[in-house]
Amino acid sequence: MTIKVIGAGLGRTGTMSFKRAMDILGLGPCYHMYEVIENPAAIEFWRRAGDGDLGDLAQIFAGYNSTCDWPTARWYREQAERWPDAKVVLTVRDPDAWFRSTQATIFAERGGPDVNAQPFNRMLQSVVFNPLGDGRHDRDKAVAFFNAHNEEVKRTIPADRLLVYEASQGWTPLCAFLGLPVPDEAFPLTNTTGEFVARIEARKAEKMAEKG
Repeated sequence: MTIKVIGAGLGRTGTMSFKRAMDILGLGPCYHMYEVIENPAAIEFWRRAGDGDLGDLAQIFAGYNSTCDWPTARWYREQAERWPDAKVVLTVRDPDAWFRSTQATIFAERGGPDVNAQPFNRMLQSVVFNPLGDGRHDRDKAVAFFNAHNEEVKRTIPADRLLVYEASQGWTPLCAFLGLPVPDEAFPLTNTTGEFVARIEARKAEKMAEKG
């Protein structure tokens, strides 16, 4: 397998919907943060990458046809160079809506997908939080970071290789860009803020139950 589609958008820009869309379009499996959570080797790979030691992307992406979300979006440029025939999709959303979503989900003080998963949280700190500095909970700083990332992608990737895309646009622009027919099924809009929070709370309840 080789990477055919690179998702350059930051987390909370419809990346889970994008991941599922890739699967439906036959461009999966798609490497997403949820591929990392249950894989200690991947957690350590991305922690080292966040600390400046990016390893072999071909190895970490072995078996995948597409990528999206943090941590991989931080290294969209390296992916684009490694797979020059791959197309790049920058998932975006309204910056204020993005900020509000991060505060309720990935930037919430409750921690990441598992508050007890210390290696995962160290990776998250290295890859996601450190680049934001002290701006994780500051609306102006976080939005400036978000906008700067998106503008960098648009400057870096040639226009004929890049689609700037919102999940709310559905199948039509995505399929046109990828040269694929529009599927019969509805576009998979998923992983809303409410769904994310409910999933975290369910995991926390499971952990508490396990501890008795």
